[in-house]
Amino acid sequence: MIKICVIGLGYVGLPLALNVSKKFKTIGFDINKKRIAQLKKHSDNNFEFKKKDFLNKDIEFTHRLNKINNCTYYIICVPTPIDLKNKPELSALKKTFHMLKKIIKIDDTVVLESTVYPGITNNFGNFLQKHTGLKINKDFFICYSPERINPGDNTKKLNQ
Repeated sequence: MIKICVIGLGYVGLPLALNVSKKFKTIGFDINKKRIAQLKKHSDNNFEFKKKDFLNKDIEFTHRLNKINNCTYYIICVPTPIDLKNKPELSALKKTFHMLKKIIKIDDTVVLESTVYPGITNNFGNFLQKHTGLKINKDFFICYSPERINPGDNTKKLNQ
């Protein structure tokens, strides 16, 4: 059974999680406990979604790692703001992959949607391979998907 985890429930992750949850069992994961508490009450402090937007969705929100360890797809939407040299700041992404190395298993797929520079997907795939003993593109899969959401742009929204 396909079970999708969207990691990072900000301007990119929450719309994606709500959209995917129309068709698939979805878990929205974020380390921000206050954000999770609000989302469980169908409240979005980014004011992008109303209570009705949370209805008729197969979605659960959590900050607990043990709630996502049986997912089959992990879509990473954590922030990668640019630094003063216009390079993405990758600390949230690094924390995410350190978390994933504890739970990834055979046949899982990791989708990196956070904005990064070329080569990062391979670097993190190699990291998971090294720390799990699983073989990339044999035991687990990793890919990159450029953002399909432009935060703050209300004219081009993900299909809800």
